[in-house]
Amino acid sequence: MTTDAGKSEASSVPRFTGRERMILFLLLGSGFMLSVDFSILNVALPEVGAGVGLGLSELPWVTSAYALPAAGFALLFGRMGDLFGRRRLFMTGLALLGAASLLGGFAQNAEVLLIARALQGFATAMAIPASLSLLTSTFAEGAQRDRVLGLNGALLSGGFTVGALVGGVLVSLLSWRAAFFINVPVAVVILAFTPSLIRESSVPDRVKMDVPGAVTAAGGLLAVIYAIIETNIYAAIIGVVLLASFWMIELRSPAPLAPVRILKRPTVKWGNYGGLVTFSMGTAMIFLMTLYLQNVLHYSPLITGLVFGVPGLAAMVAGVIAGRSIGRHGSRKVLAVGMSVQGLAIVPLIFLGTDRVALAIVIPALFIAFFGHVTSIVAYTVTGTSGLPNEEQGLATGMTAMTQQVAVTVGIPILSAVAATQAVELDGLHRALIVNVVVTLASVVLVWFGLRARSADAPGAVVPLPGEADEALARPLD
Repeated sequence: MTTDAGKSEASSVPRFTGRERMILFLLLGSGFMLSVDFSILNVALPEVGAGVGLGLSELPWVTSAYALPAAGFALLFGRMGDLFGRRRLFMTGLALLGAASLLGGFAQNAEVLLIARALQGFATAMAIPASLSLLTSTFAEGAQRDRVLGLNGALLSGGFTVGALVGGVLVSLLSWRAAFFINVPVAVVILAFTPSLIRESSVPDRVKMDVPGAVTAAGGLLAVIYAIIETNIYAAIIGVVLLASFWMIELRSPAPLAPVRILKRPTVKWGNYGGLVTFSMGTAMIFLMTLYLQNVLHYSPLITGLVFGVPGLAAMVAGVIAGRSIGRHGSRKVLAVGMSVQGLAIVPLIFLGTDRVALAIVIPALFIAFFGHVTSIVAYTVTGTSGLPNEEQGLATGMTAMTQQVAVTVGIPILSAVAATQAVELDGLHRALIVNVVVTLASVVLVWFGLRARSADAPGAVVPLPGEADEALARPLD
């Protein structure tokens, strides 16, 4: 017998039409493909380097050549989707990804390979914000969008995990070139079905591109990320100057690339800050634990992949749970809880020694950390894209995509530098993990109070911050 409460709860679960399911399949599939590819290439790096003549010290550039444009141009392409059409930009990104993957798969030298990786980065900067903004504009804000973004977070996490699990097998059975070629048929299928399923977004009558803002934003982000990767003080200074110039340009531009007022919204500002911490500390933790498992416990790469893969696959359910929890409790609470779980789960790892029995602690801790990590990803995406008019969804999703790419790029170099301050490798890993926990938990406090404009009584609703007029947050941004 079904109770009235059960009927009410069942009816509140958002349902999708057949067409909406196909749209989800295409848009979520593209993100899943990109995350699988990124993870497979990480596993294949030694074979890639050997195949094109890259030395050990040059291998990081296989990742950096991709990460620089992926992070530096996400904001620009997100806004271009608003101005020139999101479906058009999404399809352009996928076409470029397919072409770049072919180029990388056939590369015979390091120069061609790095060019292919850079083009893949540009393709990602186009496709990810466009696909995410197509999702947020197709599905209404509320329970339906929360569920969609929950599925998106679960599949992104699953993509990284699946890539780590199958990457070694795929590369061993075939070749490192398979890590590139696998993208091509998937991109072709998505491109074939997209025009008939997804409508083009509305484009403003008067399209004006903020060229000075685009140049300073992209240049500043590229310089700052390069400075972190290469520890280059001159690049850091140039990056800060360019980003400061971007801010001043946006304040005065009649048609700004990124209206500065958008950052006054607590949801945008603190949602993206939460995402920055979630991704940077999560990525760095995985890197540090990889060093621990292989260099301290002397496990093989295959065992290391399984240690990460099993908890990662299990944590995929967090995406679905997070989407539903946001509808009940609000994204502020879910983001704070997710980040807290991610940070607290790392605490036991700080005390690990050189005995292989530590694996009994590592696997449960990773499962809990991944669960919190995926939950935080969903919550920060919902938070950072909520309360905005449809014509600015590309900008908002471009910011969330930029946040992810920047965080993934800078987290490892920063905590690697912390670990290097200790002569003994295990001591350095412990110190870096301590910093990871402190940064994550301190950020929970900042996010909690920064998002105090989120109403506890009406999850997902925006109420004025103390001292601000009601209409200031209710009206659309210029």
